Amino acid sequence: MPAITLRAAAVPALATTAALLLCSCSAGAGAGTGAGQGRNSTAAKSGQRLTTTLGTAKDSQGPAPEIPGARRGGTVTVANQADFPHLDPQKIYAGERYSTSLLWGRQLTQYQIVDGRPRLVGDLATDTGTSSDGGRTWTYRLKDGIAWEDGKPITAQQVKYGIERTFAPGFEVGPAYWQPWLTGTKDLTEAVKKYGGPQKDGDLKAIETPDDKTIVFHFPDPQSDVPYMAAQSSSSPVREDKDTGTGYDVKPFATGPYRIVEHKQNQSLTLERNPYWKPETDSIRHAYPDRFEFTFGKEALNTAQEVFTGQGTGATTLTTKDQLPPELISTVEREPAKRELVVSGSKGAYTQDLYIRNDRVTDPEVRKAIHYLFPREQARQVLGGRYAGDFATTLSSPAVVGWKKYDLYPVSPAGDIAKAKEHLARAKTKVTKLTYAYPTDSPADDQVAQVLADAFAKAGITLVLKGLQPGAFNDQVFGGEDSPYDLFLSTNSVDWPTPSTLLPLGYESHLDAVSNTIRYANPRVDAELARIAKIGDAQKKAEELIALETTVMKDVPLVPFLYKSVSQFRGERIGGAAIHPIYGVTALADVYVKNS
Repeated sequence: MPAITLRAAAVPALATTAALLLCSCSAGAGAGTGAGQGRNSTAAKSGQRLTTTLGTAKDSQGPAPEIPGARRGGTVTVANQADFPHLDPQKIYAGERYSTSLLWGRQLTQYQIVDGRPRLVGDLATDTGTSSDGGRTWTYRLKDGIAWEDGKPITAQQVKYGIERTFAPGFEVGPAYWQPWLTGTKDLTEAVKKYGGPQKDGDLKAIETPDDKTIVFHFPDPQSDVPYMAAQSSSSPVREDKDTGTGYDVKPFATGPYRIVEHKQNQSLTLERNPYWKPETDSIRHAYPDRFEFTFGKEALNTAQEVFTGQGTGATTLTTKDQLPPELISTVEREPAKRELVVSGSKGAYTQDLYIRNDRVTDPEVRKAIHYLFPREQARQVLGGRYAGDFATTLSSPAVVGWKKYDLYPVSPAGDIAKAKEHLARAKTKVTKLTYAYPTDSPADDQVAQVLADAFAKAGITLVLKGLQPGAFNDQVFGGEDSPYDLFLSTNSVDWPTPSTLLPLGYESHLDAVSNTIRYANPRVDAELARIAKIGDAQKKAEELIALETTVMKDVPLVPFLYKSVSQFRGERIGGAAIHPIYGVTALADVYVKNS
């Protein structure tokens, strides 16, 4: 399928993004399906994309509200085609990994889902944090009774150590926010020059731990989004005596309701109950199954067929990585019993867009022509039709706090060739040929490329198609300044449910090529981003960034395509299965095994 940008890893990608936020949508048959959709179900009503809210200290108290009809016991099989590249919490940077790691890991804050509605609450902390000094100081208190899998208490110093690790070599794959925030630098490269991690430079003075229950962050500049960053996996505690280096990436020490008993890389991962996890300290997670058994390596189509027929362990199997194979969509549409086993919803705050290299396609009139040429309807049909998502008109997702709907250049989903020709005629630079790069992950990638080529040809533009292996695609499109390609399709997200990680980290002209992939540059936008960065009030900052978004989109730096949806599948004896509105995958923390 079309590529996911680096920022999409959050949330995330929070993912991107980053990510993350909010709620089920009408993604086709089975939207919001899954047994046990009660007060704490992750499923929202069909058609909704909800933004997150901040919870109170009372909301942060456990236990999590029970799911009606849920029962304890049984084993859940999670069949994913690929293993996790990282389990070390400071290296996790993708929505599916965030969601799954909630089974064994906890953070300062986390997203609680009630009636499908997400709200940020204290997880290890008693609340979402208290700010002072105009947002430059944030204080957290840890809950009583929180413990590691060996029964030893979790301390503020261990949370600090976990965050300090993110500065060390090898942790660049994780999110880069704590590092520049705490050092007052512009990016990770500058941050690690000031502090190189606990093994190299010892104590990080910007984080204080006056006692075992209190952690205080001191930032040189106001930081309004600390509560959201505190929910990222990199905000997890790590015990120094259990830090096994690269081995921690295979089997981290548990703080959540389950512990890892065995991990055979690229083969299996087995979880059993953590006897020292106390539900009264946790308002987010349930622990209904006795055991989770992850298997890796089987093709998604084969797994889905086993699930739909109930063969082997199919009745108690689900997936958190793979999507409903396109080959089975017609079957699902035709057979209600199978349609009930599809779990669909909003893929967090993920959007999919046609990206334009602004430094190669410099004329705004040409970029407007591309906007009208793009055959959204035909491209979406290739990608799964309504299962792929809803047509987008904005840069950010409706799941982002403060989002406002706009459509600066209205166009039919089929495109408008005549309108495109009008803009091409007004262009100062005459264009007869453009290049389109895409990863050759699946036949759908080739089909989308051909759909685009056919549409562009109608306006007299030859679209040169360049299919690349996924690794080469990432290196050539996202990895450097000299990419020879004009257009590419990509999926992106914010890193948490506010707009703070979208424009500032992707559209500022001085950013490197990895961050500002399309090489967008507008001095007015740069000046506004510098001003907004100093705002300490989260709501005001979000409002200003959303308002600035329309200024950016008047330049047509890209073509909005889809607010992404996701469709996965679960066995008939799996209850409570629904798409997590923040992380955009089936949430394991709520599933249970139904009686046969």
